[in-house]
Amino acid sequence: MQDKKFQKFIKRIFDVVISLIVLIPFLPIWGVIAILIKVTSPGPVFFLQDRPGLNKKIFKVYKFRTMRPGSENMVKGQEVMKDDNRVTAIGKFLRRSKIDEIPQVLNVLKGEMSLVGPRPERVASLADYTDEISKRLNMNPGMTGLAQVSGNIYLSLENRYKFDVYYVENFSLWLDLKIIIRTVGVVLFGEDRYVNKYLVDIDLESIEAAATKEEIISK
Repeated sequence: MQDKKFQKFIKRIFDVVISLIVLIPFLPIWGVIAILIKVTSPGPVFFLQDRPGLNKKIFKVYKFRTMRPGSENMVKGQEVMKDDNRVTAIGKFLRRSKIDEIPQVLNVLKGEMSLVGPRPERVASLADYTDEISKRLNMNPGMTGLAQVSGNIYLSLENRYKFDVYYVENFSLWLDLKIIIRTVGVVLFGEDRYVNKYLVDIDLESIEAAATKEEIISK
């Protein structure tokens, strides 16, 4: 238990240091991205939405807007796929490169999120949480997570939850490091590169969902 507390303390220090490195030197790039968003589509530069965090505490998550105004009214558990026509031209690049998530370093600095953890879901999802799924809320949500480097949009919602719960129950700095390294690979090569390539040995069901989604994308 003491070891876990110490690791979480180090994790927090790492979160703050990396977030400041991303925030301060790269502010000019933030400005360029903001201009591109404004000139290519109507609407605000940032997308803010209530999300449940640690112990279901609600906070506003920050992202660069990648979709047309009004597109946030989505079906629960439905991921935005590559060819989704709600995504703007610049939004496709921002989503593919994960740059749209960068403003969440502000959430990390505020202590609402971590660099690594279960991705924060929409508040409406809480209505379907079982006691088992609720375990994913026992740690701060993350900018990236175990599910995000294990196929992400190609996983069923049920299997993403399994990865989240596994992460919370088996957290370690070593696991965080492996997730961060794999995240670099996801940014460079895409999420589809890691379909069925998991960092941990975990019992999953509905694996066929990945193949089904790949077929949909290829059509």
